[in-house]
Amino acid sequence: MRIKKLLNAIKHLDQVYEGVKNNIWKKDYIEIIAGDRYRICKTCPELDLTGKGCAAPGTQPCCSNCGCSLAVKTRAMSTSCPLELWDSIMSEDEEAKLKELENKK
Repeated sequence: MRIKKLLNAIKHLDQVYEGVKNNIWKKDYIEIIAGDRYRICKTCPELDLTGKGCAAPGTQPCCSNCGCSLAVKTRAMSTSCPLELWDSIMSEDEEAKLKELENKK
């Protein structure tokens, strides 16, 4: 089961990178959105605080449904909850354009 979750993460590497980047270089508006998303996740039965359902060991709290670390997933603006509890804020194309604009600064 963990292999399937890791393969899914590799398939969505751009979104993983986005979440990791946003977790390291914090921006106020992303932190607000991530906080709202995490508050929703805390009420979900798929919340895994122990790490048994995480794709990568030691990345809890995570979603046991998809295996994603919530510190990363909630900060990836182009991703959504696999259980449709919260939506993406922008498409992957919009995220790429935003990255391009940020790199020009």
